[in-house]
Amino acid sequence: MNLSILNAKGKETSKKAKLSDAVFAIEPNDHAIYLDVKYHMANQRAGTHKAKERGEITGSRKKIRKQKGTGAARAGDIKNPIYRGGGRVFGPKPRTYSTKLNKKMRQLARRSALSHKTKSKSLFVLEDLKFDKAGTKQYAEMLRSLNVDNGNTLLVMAKADENILLSSRNIKNASVLAASDLNTYDILNAKNLLILESSVKEIESLLS
Repeated sequence: MNLSILNAKGKETSKKAKLSDAVFAIEPNDHAIYLDVKYHMANQRAGTHKAKERGEITGSRKKIRKQKGTGAARAGDIKNPIYRGGGRVFGPKPRTYSTKLNKKMRQLARRSALSHKTKSKSLFVLEDLKFDKAGTKQYAEMLRSLNVDNGNTLLVMAKADENILLSSRNIKNASVLAASDLNTYDILNAKNLLILESSVKEIESLLS
């Protein structure tokens, strides 16, 4: 499959990008996409939640009243969970939410997500960009020229470029990733996917 390569001003160049059908034009597997997005979101959770249990509350261990003869229920110390300020029963503890997903399944999900973008004509191949210095205005003008400033955009580079990353950072719906960090969630979360010419082969080598 061939796509025209666009320049930063949104104009077609004379060059064509040859995209591998095995990566950008497969029959999407929606279940693989679901599993990979679930895997990604679970791994983002910190799992640092914690509530103090009875043994961790500061307070006296003294029995607050005698066992019998008061007409009230039996009671232990003030840290009992039935009292205000007492410990919590079976409260949350720090844990990891991360799961495992086979590499081949993750690759299938990413190929499926890229194929969805290709079918919906929301994937664009750009000439390699070179910013001499970081500048939000320069990046915003590029998005306007490409007519993709009306939603989330994801720019994929062959390798991280600090000037491009800093230029996009102040734009609310703009994200930039290196090809090695590309994931199913970010692909699908972007309304328009911008792939630099040099990153096409990098993506294909990672996902083939």
